Amino acid sequence: MSNTGFWDDQERARKISEDLSSLKEDIDTAKKITQSQEELEAFLAILQEEKDNELEAEAEKKLAQTKKYLDKLETQLLLSDPYDKKNAILEIHPGAGGTESHDWAEMLLRMYVRWAENQNFQVELMDKQPGDVAGISSATLEIKGKYAYGYLKSEIGIHRLVRISPFDANKRRHTSFASVFVYPEADDTIEIEINENDLRIDTFRASGAGGQHVNKVSSAVRITHIPTGIVAQCQSERSQLHNKDNAMKVLKSRLHQMYKEEQDKKRQKIENEKKSIEWGNQIRSYVFQPYSMVKDHRTDEQTGNVQAVMDGNIDQFIDAFLKNRSLKK
Repeated sequence: MSNTGFWDDQERARKISEDLSSLKEDIDTAKKITQSQEELEAFLAILQEEKDNELEAEAEKKLAQTKKYLDKLETQLLLSDPYDKKNAILEIHPGAGGTESHDWAEMLLRMYVRWAENQNFQVELMDKQPGDVAGISSATLEIKGKYAYGYLKSEIGIHRLVRISPFDANKRRHTSFASVFVYPEADDTIEIEINENDLRIDTFRASGAGGQHVNKVSSAVRITHIPTGIVAQCQSERSQLHNKDNAMKVLKSRLHQMYKEEQDKKRQKIENEKKSIEWGNQIRSYVFQPYSMVKDHRTDEQTGNVQAVMDGNIDQFIDAFLKNRSLKK
């Protein structure tokens, strides 16, 4: 990085800077664990000589911190796929359940944004289509951070909600569904050839808040890949050009994932994963009434603290999925 002309190639410089940041993070984690180990050994040596309740409490706190570091490192060691370290493109679509499912999709959107913020990841809402009455009819997030795709691939599937619907005047309990799909972000290390003649590009006015610009300018972009039928769209930027670039990024990511799954016989193709968004296909259930529970049906991991999960605390489900997956290999 200190070489003359390093910043002349901005894209290459950005990639190297990201690699450096990633390596520094690994070294910092190792240093924290080593330092914690040394401190714990010192605590133990003192406590073996004399009883000290205050020191013992401090040692237990340090032990819990160290365990947290080690658990995170153990999870990262399970992420061996070459694409696991990449940023993620996450899409949410409501399923059976009408207005209730649209509201549920928006609740999931909030959950994933909160989770990403808890990880200190960058989040960009690339596209959000409002529901007819409430919630959303679709949303696309770009989540930037180390292992973003590796963690979030555990979320691919159908998510089921059970609650007393706020949209039901009779206060009856409803079941609704939403699907989540996650793709590794395509970057300069992933080669995807796209024939311009295979694309249909449409522009339209962005929806939602935004004032006069939203109402008068067709800045939103929708790109359809005709051979596969894959559609990607973006309306988050004021510039039509920027929205087109972001939509192409989503399209390339989805095409890459499709090609990757076609070549990898050990994994199901994306289309096979896209089961009907209804009863019987859910990967996880979120029950608000008559009791509180979130349960992952693939691993049997569960918790009674529904609110914490909806606030983005889903690490226990991600960890359980990755550990369970590694045992099956």
